[in-house]
Amino acid sequence: MELELQGHFARHGGVHYEYNASAEEINAFVNQLPADKKESMFEVMQELSENGLITVFNDELFADGDGEIGGSEDC
Repeated sequence: MELELQGHFARHGGVHYEYNASAEEINAFVNQLPADKKESMFEVMQELSENGLITVFNDELFADGDGEIGGSEDC
């Protein structure tokens, strides 16, 4: 049985998430963040989530840097 997934996976960290806003809205929000809130992808995603621009799923699904869900033997 193949798993049908909705949403996206962060390239760094592999977190499963979904957009709640357009790319333009997200880019504008990230651009206005102070530098200390943009030091890591985790911090940016946390800010986006806390402000309702993305939903981060706590479903224990992750992807490796190549987009392989669940990781690969190299990871």
